[in-house]
Amino acid sequence: MSPESDPSPVAIVKDRALIVVASGTVLALLYFGRDVLIPITLALLLSLLMAPLIRVLRRVGLGHGFSVVIAVLALAFFVVGLATTIGSQVVRMAESFPQYQATINVKARTLREMSLGRMAAMQGEAGKVISQFGDTEPQAQATLQARQDLVSSKGLVPVEVHAAPAGPLDVVTRVFSSVWTPLETAGIVLVVLIFVLLEHEALRDRFIRLAGGSDLRSTTAAINDASARLSRFFVSQFAVNFGVGVLIFVGLKIIGLPSAPLWATLTVVMRFVPYVGVWLVAILATVLAAAVSPGWSLMLMTLGLFLLVEIVVAELVEPQLYGHNTGLSPLAVVVAAIFWSWLWGPVGLVVSTPLTLCLVVAGRHVKALSLLDILLGDMPALTMPQRFYQRALSGDSDEIIASARVFLKRRTFAAYCDVVLLPALQLGWNDLSHGVIAPAQQVKLRGAIVRVIESLGGEAHNAPRGKPRASVLSDSSLGRVLRQRREGVSGRWQGPLAVAPGSIVLCVEIGGPMDDLTAEILARILRELNIDARHLSVEDMDAYEAEPHPEATPDSVSMVYIVSALPSKEWEKGDALAADMRRRFPEVCLISLLLPELLAVPDVQEAYDAVDHVAHSFEEAAQQAITRFPDNARVRRGT
Repeated sequence: MSPESDPSPVAIVKDRALIVVASGTVLALLYFGRDVLIPITLALLLSLLMAPLIRVLRRVGLGHGFSVVIAVLALAFFVVGLATTIGSQVVRMAESFPQYQATINVKARTLREMSLGRMAAMQGEAGKVISQFGDTEPQAQATLQARQDLVSSKGLVPVEVHAAPAGPLDVVTRVFSSVWTPLETAGIVLVVLIFVLLEHEALRDRFIRLAGGSDLRSTTAAINDASARLSRFFVSQFAVNFGVGVLIFVGLKIIGLPSAPLWATLTVVMRFVPYVGVWLVAILATVLAAAVSPGWSLMLMTLGLFLLVEIVVAELVEPQLYGHNTGLSPLAVVVAAIFWSWLWGPVGLVVSTPLTLCLVVAGRHVKALSLLDILLGDMPALTMPQRFYQRALSGDSDEIIASARVFLKRRTFAAYCDVVLLPALQLGWNDLSHGVIAPAQQVKLRGAIVRVIESLGGEAHNAPRGKPRASVLSDSSLGRVLRQRREGVSGRWQGPLAVAPGSIVLCVEIGGPMDDLTAEILARILRELNIDARHLSVEDMDAYEAEPHPEATPDSVSMVYIVSALPSKEWEKGDALAADMRRRFPEVCLISLLLPELLAVPDVQEAYDAVDHVAHSFEEAAQQAITRFPDNARVRRGT
């Protein structure tokens, strides 16, 4: 990018100011226009809930208008049925309250004795002394006596003012005024819902034209993604809530709590309120159970029923049914509930999740709104290699190991090295080559990488006493440090030289900046598979050939891996090393491991002339060894 194209500081400040002003304007419109926006929003969300039913009716053969009418009537009957059930059950429960008054008084007295009574008994003399300093009873009595004397001396008559009893017309007016606002909102929602469903296709086309007529593909993808997620979420949540209501109804009937249909219906409705809705119903039902039964068993069974059903549904049913289909993080759901309830009250609490989901979908498809997806979405903000690298820079190897253990429950150590470890190492090498890593961070990074590889590789790394372990503070490369630590346990040649013929696998580094570490990682992967793998360099082989080893088994090497972490930059050296290995070991299986490079353009290159096979990942290289030593790998997996 040329300097002329770089945005100036003034332009950046202006853009940020525009964003702040636009955000404030949107918030003001949402708050002051809530009386208009709430019915429209409810109608749009209900249209997404009714869309699957309308599609089913049209698939049967009904026309679009007739399908909309049937769907709206079904929704209206359902809502009226819920309201009727709740209203009738509340009236019936209110009529039964006098029967529970004695039980409530007895339990209230018991609770008072268990709490306040014991606290009063424990006050002692210190409490009496403190109460004397704050006692205002004598002053209050003196004031009351002065007032009585004043009234008697002046001959004043106390007067009390009482409101006139309300007539039937006043009662009707009050009831009508209290229900008018909900009925008005419901009527507006119903009318808007009908027109939205009738003109669904036209509204979608208008929105596409308005939002992104020049890019139909991305706009269509965003709308389809949002509508599919919201429809799936609403239908799944409605099915789950209805099922929970049925379970609560059956359970309350079994344990004998009155008004079971009321609590089941409230559970179905209030479960749309995230996190707190169902527990409000549970608390009210538990209070009723405490008032109904003289003992405490009914109350405990009621609370236990809600706990059991909600835990089973939240932990087993919901993750299997729609899991993370919403695309929202748990924290985003809580924050959204607080934000929308502040803006729109109880209605905002109910619609907080779908509205926030729309924002997340917009952030995924609109580049300017990507911040919303990062803050509210359930996708990790950092990739696994980035998290590894960031934790390693901080020296937090314990968190890296814990995350790796979770990964290793599903996949192999070789796959972890391909997917996480190698890209993280390449990120670190890239920053190190540009000189942006401070010395203190280098020490933390080296220590974390060494500890992670030693912990995950399964290799015993407790050196015998008297043999110092290689330090990460030395100038040696990490591959050399890790290898020296293994040599402290297994000896200079990383194991005995008297072995079975054809049982040793050599991992030979080309000599590049990351080759020694990747060769050491490959050796540990193979040793994890119970294969006698040893990491050597060309210098090590020259030193071995220059020394007598009468105990060494002839033809002990069966496979040789030539490891390159930067194949595009080391091709000539790798080809020469392959020819050298073929000269040294004419009969072995020679494999070149050419690992992918970070941010490098894929370049299809031919294999080294002398090699038999080419592997492009640790997992592929491990599979080659498993094919060669199936019994060893089987024994390791069996253990």
